[in-house]
This record gives sequence, structure tokens and C-alpha cells, in this order.
Amino acid sequence: MSGVEIRELEAFLALAEELHFGRAGERLYVSQSRISQLLRSLEGRIGARLVERTSRRVGLTPLGESFLAGLRPAYDALRATVDETRAAARGGGGVLRIGFQGTVDDHLNRAIARFGDRYPGCATEIAEIPLSDPFGPLRRQEVDCAVVLLPVTEEDLLLGPVFSRQPQTLAVSVRHPFAARESVHAEEFADCRLIGIDGPAPDYWRRAQAPGRTPGGLTVPAGPRVNTLQEGLSLTAADRGAMLLCRSTADYHGRHDSLTFVPVRGLPDSELGLIRSRARPSAQAEAFAAALAEAVGTDA
Repeated sequence: MSGVEIRELEAFLALAEELHFGRAGERLYVSQSRISQLLRSLEGRIGARLVERTSRRVGLTPLGESFLAGLRPAYDALRATVDETRAAARGGGGVLRIGFQGTVDDHLNRAIARFGDRYPGCATEIAEIPLSDPFGPLRRQEVDCAVVLLPVTEEDLLLGPVFSRQPQTLAVSVRHPFAARESVHAEEFADCRLIGIDGPAPDYWRRAQAPGRTPGGLTVPAGPRVNTLQEGLSLTAADRGAMLLCRSTADYHGRHDSLTFVPVRGLPDSELGLIRSRARPSAQAEAFAAALAEAVGTDA
């Protein structure tokens, strides 16, 4: 890297985010003049200007924008590697935060136990994440990995293993016309209001959980939209609509007095998958992915 120092890179990153030399200095606990000195040194090593500065504003040059796009994920990965190696040197300490949608099924429980046996110094915490925001908690670094319903096509996320492939189930009130049925075909959704998902989840993901049309093209009446699983189950019990669920979630709530769960024919099976951040790789999250793959008998 031609002698580039980590402090020069940190100064550039702080300045790129703050666009103010004084605030960048405050973040790194150095003076404004020190930020200027580090930036000049970095630009000298690169051989071009990265930052444009006038008396009124600070901004990145096009080369600076390109440099930032490549530097940020590499720097985050380097920091994560250092932090995780330091934790490993102390005996595998730290905390792995695992998010999940719906319920913690047997696969996830076995994987957590396997991970705990293998890394006894690393604590595990599990947290339910909103049905309406499957990817947000991971992107906001509230969890290190998460088990979510498929599909997942996000370019910034790593997916795998994929597991728990099972036919979908329709939750309905015990008063619903489908309640006494042994199964229901997806074409019959044209006669049934489906409870949808609200919030920031991508459209393709929300449509998979509550399709607006049957496989044959008939319109499915839209029911209320919810943010959480419990909201959806409460509305279903009140006969405000029906809700598609994966089999493990249906099994978990199978003794609900006001609900019944009817197998669905004519739709793709539901699947769960573990997601991790591509930009912020975590050795602990990767180790958990391996443990989950072993628990479900697939490759990560």
C-alpha cells in the first residue's frame, strides 16, 4: 500500500462522513490541523485530490467518492477481524446476537447448542425481529445474523444455509369457512382476505408472504396489514382475514383456541434462511452458519 498508514485512512473516513474538518477531528480526538495533515499525506501517497474544500463547504472529488466506496467495507472488515481475533485470543469471548422471525424451531435450538459447545466463551443472545422488517435489524447492527423467511435477494446480504422447507399453512379463525377443511388450494384465496405485511420489507418479500393474485391470476382480496406476527394472529382470531404461515410457526401456535391451521396446496413451499452482512463479515456469525448447516444437514 506504498506506506499508507491506518490513521490516514481513518481521517479520510471521518472527514467523508462529517464533511467538516473540526467534527472529524473531534471524532478521532485530534485537532483540525492534524486531520488536514493526515489528509494531505494520504493524497500525496495516492497522487490526486480526494477532498474539495472551499471557505464554504467540504466535499469529495469523484475519485474520493470512488475511494470511499471501496475503502469503507474493507476497513469495516479489517476492524471486525481484529476485534474477533482479539476475542479469540481471550478464549472466544464476546456475544453472538441471533435474530429470528416467527418462532425458534428445533433446527435453530440445535444449532445454538452446537455453537455453545464449540465456543463456550461466546455468549449467544436471541431476539425476535419484526415480521415487517426482516433485513433492517441486521443492517442496523442490532443482530449479527438472522433467520428469516425466504425469498432473500438483497445484494448486501449473505444467505445460507437454507432449511425447513415445508408446505405453507393458512391460519384462519375457527369461525372461518375454511376452518373445517383438511386442506385448501391457493386458487381459493380469491374467496379469502389475506392479511398482508406492512413496513419497510421489500415489495417482493411482502408479496411472497401475502400474494395479491392466485397462481391462476385471480385477485386475492387484501386484508389488514400488520407489522408483527402477534398482530396478524390476533386479527386472524378475530376473523378479520387469513394469514399464510410457515409450518414451524403454525405448529408452535397449533393449540390456539381461536385459530386453526389448514395446509395449503398450489403454492411453493416456505423456507427459512440465515442471513449475514456481506460488508461487515463476522467470524462468529460464520461459525454459527456452519453450526446451523450441520444441525440441518446442509452446506452453508
